[in-house]
Amino acid sequence: MTARVFRDAWGVPHLRADGELALAAAQGRVTAYDRAWQLEVERHRAQGTSAAFLGVDELGWDRFVRCARLANTARRCHAALDPATAEWVGAYVEGVNAGLPAGAARSPQFAAVGLRPGRWEPWTPLAVWLSHHVLFANMPTKLWREHVARRLGERWMTLFAADAPATAGSNGWLLAGDRTAAGAALLAGDPHRFIEDPGVYQQIRLACPEYDVVGLAVPGVPGIAHFGHTGAVAWAITNAMADYQDLYAERLRRRGTAVEAYGPDGWEPAATHTETVEVAGGNPIEVEVIETARGPVVIGGPDDATAISLRHPPRVLAELGFATLPALLRARTVADVDAAVDRWVEPVNVLQAADTSGGLLHRVAGAVPVRHPANRHRVVPAWSAEHAWQGWYAPMPRAEVNGRAVMANARELAAPLGVEFAPPYRADRIRELLDAGGDWTAEAMATVHTDAHLASAGPLIARLARLTGLGPGATALRDRLLGWDRRMAADSRDAAAYALVRAALVRRLAAHEALAPLADPPAYPQVFQPWLALTPRVAHAIEAVLGSGLLPDGVPEALVRAAVEEVAERDLPRWGELHRLTPWRALPEVDAEAVPGLAGDHHCVLSTSSVPGVTHDCLRGPAARYVWDLGDRDRSRWVVPFGACGVPGDAHHHDQTPAWLAGDLLPVTTDWARLTEERDDH
Repeated sequence: MTARVFRDAWGVPHLRADGELALAAAQGRVTAYDRAWQLEVERHRAQGTSAAFLGVDELGWDRFVRCARLANTARRCHAALDPATAEWVGAYVEGVNAGLPAGAARSPQFAAVGLRPGRWEPWTPLAVWLSHHVLFANMPTKLWREHVARRLGERWMTLFAADAPATAGSNGWLLAGDRTAAGAALLAGDPHRFIEDPGVYQQIRLACPEYDVVGLAVPGVPGIAHFGHTGAVAWAITNAMADYQDLYAERLRRRGTAVEAYGPDGWEPAATHTETVEVAGGNPIEVEVIETARGPVVIGGPDDATAISLRHPPRVLAELGFATLPALLRARTVADVDAAVDRWVEPVNVLQAADTSGGLLHRVAGAVPVRHPANRHRVVPAWSAEHAWQGWYAPMPRAEVNGRAVMANARELAAPLGVEFAPPYRADRIRELLDAGGDWTAEAMATVHTDAHLASAGPLIARLARLTGLGPGATALRDRLLGWDRRMAADSRDAAAYALVRAALVRRLAAHEALAPLADPPAYPQVFQPWLALTPRVAHAIEAVLGSGLLPDGVPEALVRAAVEEVAERDLPRWGELHRLTPWRALPEVDAEAVPGLAGDHHCVLSTSSVPGVTHDCLRGPAARYVWDLGDRDRSRWVVPFGACGVPGDAHHHDQTPAWLAGDLLPVTTDWARLTEERDDH
């Protein structure tokens, strides 16, 4: 079987093969050539071996991966695949292994850390998928709620309920044909993730006699899981914000060389072994891996005061839902997509789809266990039988699409499945924008993607309006903000003024004695610390904290007053001078170019998130933007923050950055005659 590689003007690979297996191998091979460094970093992270070449900073992650048994779970899930899916995944892995030597030879990061490309195993793509998504659900937030309950009391456990700073979310919307200029559906959106360089999404086209699909793939994983267009049907997802991972407080004890755990039926054996984590520039670290009947112990052990295990669907079911991936590629109708995602497990997503016959779909897909309500909120006792899982939530929620549908992580379709959701600001604003327009086109969707109106500023602005007795400078600043249009434009000094007042208020709130019991997080592993830091929690729950009654009378007003007085004493920059893209790179680039300032903010449709009170830098934002046109796939649009290639210095390494910054969408080219065939087989 043979495959050919074509490129468009942006270096996006378009693959053409005479069979599905040859195509899967070609996808693996071209991904390894374009993104060898990224693939090897992800493989090592999924195995818990990244500290061996990236150093001690990655030790916390590697320890967590070993304790959580992610690689072992991936092996289990792979062993349970049906033969056809296993063969398809295997073909992708063969392609990766074939392409890695050439890809590594052109990637300077390998030489910089002395790393040689390794070998991917048949189960590695499943491990990469698990590594990406194991912290997607609310598991770390349960540790935070437990911390709040213990330090402040049970009544305050949900005080900080908000869209947490480390949570991944997205925008997505579906317009039926009666809302569009061409009379065919449009599907659009942008996934919000921590911005990584190279990017977490890979623009790609996969064509063979069975199908021809364009979309955004996850490097290291075959197919197109999240955002795809087959020509006849298109689909997209957002994080459902469902709760499907549980944490159990374990009682552990040693019996000679064995470890026992106390469960509902008394003491029982726990599986245990020791693994060694290599650390570049340091001594190897031994990690005791323990698994109880609930799941792997991810915090503490038999010699510690606290031990907590993790129970999650892939470990329980030995299933991720990978059979969905080839089924999506073959889909021709929304009914095909619907049937394909019935088999999905991890993570739990809200999905929208539309086809060329007018079919529309809006539903939740994934596996959510049925269990005691307390399991959703906090760490529960392993020895209590009432906290055992009792089956699976079914059927998954779905809704009819009447003209338009929006998915933006709010408490809507997936509400029965979760605890904390994003505030409704983004979802409401998208509806407002869509309803204000008509005869929508793919090109016009950029106006929605880039909307920077910040409705969440309203409560703080209202508090400013009630302030009296301010000094002259603070009065002028307050009046300026009262007249602000609430747009977080990059060139706006008013937007910067608001952000500076907000940050000053967050710092004062976090430092107040009423919250002092939360200032020192519990001594949990390093990987959980971002969820346990007080200031970020306050930053995304300002109004909840101010209005909770936790603070003494008069204190909220005094803190707001002090924040305004502080900012009034400084010169105001433009928002874009403070708010700059700060992508994560496994190995920082010495000569990485400066990125211009950004518009947007956490609760804007243009969701470029910082952590107020900690940094104005943008850590999380649109990891891609897309518009799928069901009237003509060639009218579809997409863009990513950097480029199609992960190799520094390549012409397509960062060539999409100007378009991404400007809010522009690039054309999806599907005419083979307009593509350039790549003759070098590498």
